[in-house]
Amino acid sequence: MSPMRLIVEPIVRTALLEDLGRAGDITTDAIVPAEATVEAVIAARQPGVLAGLQAALLAFELVDPTFRIEQLCEDGAQIARGETVARISGRARGVLGAERTALNFLCRMSGIATATRGLTDAIAGYNAKIVCTRKTTPGLRALEKQAVRLGGGANHRFGLDDAMLIKDNHVALAGGVRAALERARQHAGHLVKVELEVDTLDQLAEALEVGVDAVLLDNMTPETLRRAVTMVDGRAVTEASGRISPETAAAVAATGVDLISSGWITHSAPILDLGLDIADAARSTPIRRGVAFAEPPP
Repeated sequence: MSPMRLIVEPIVRTALLEDLGRAGDITTDAIVPAEATVEAVIAARQPGVLAGLQAALLAFELVDPTFRIEQLCEDGAQIARGETVARISGRARGVLGAERTALNFLCRMSGIATATRGLTDAIAGYNAKIVCTRKTTPGLRALEKQAVRLGGGANHRFGLDDAMLIKDNHVALAGGVRAALERARQHAGHLVKVELEVDTLDQLAEALEVGVDAVLLDNMTPETLRRAVTMVDGRAVTEASGRISPETAAAVAATGVDLISSGWITHSAPILDLGLDIADAARSTPIRRGVAFAEPPP
């Protein structure tokens, strides 16, 4: 079993349990004969970047391990409208029981990957990278951050425990930028990076005097960002944030910042529409075949 499957399988199981509840799919069980079999296809209703397919297919496998599952596209692929990305053959009850959970993962993650690709395309030619934030759906962070990578972006910290990000409330409670940075340095392990959010160039100047690994330049105009990048002069990683969109990203990237962080790509990206259609009800003997669960890209 791959490490990524160990992470994703509990998420998929929880989602299936949420949908199947205490009695399973009572509508399908009442209407569809237990022996009925189908061949179903998952196809794109609109173009975009595919993500979440392996989680989606895992939902079918967990509901009925006897399904024959054919994965026709890889996560991260650019897909066209009407393109078939997978086929599932087997007992009809299981297909219908897993359908919505599978599509929820697939449409949500593909929407995030597609939105991320839109931002990365908008800053093509600049050195900046698009990064995500912790503004993710509770319980789905691993999948949503993987979708960002599949869309060409990079990941910011995964949680509160893998890097220090000193924000305005931390500064206020510490009594200032210097005090906050000094306390953070005292507690940070040798592998832990310290980043400081700054709203003004005065705060940035103080941070650079104390020393910091990265600075989050929050809600600054492009002109102020340029001045900030000049002040930093390579002494820290520079990250811009605040109302980033495909329309504004290029102007931000042109200022010379290293990173552009966007919460929108995970908390508000529209889904990519993919659907499941019954293609063939003639199959009578489903073939056992599990999902080949690949590792995520680096």
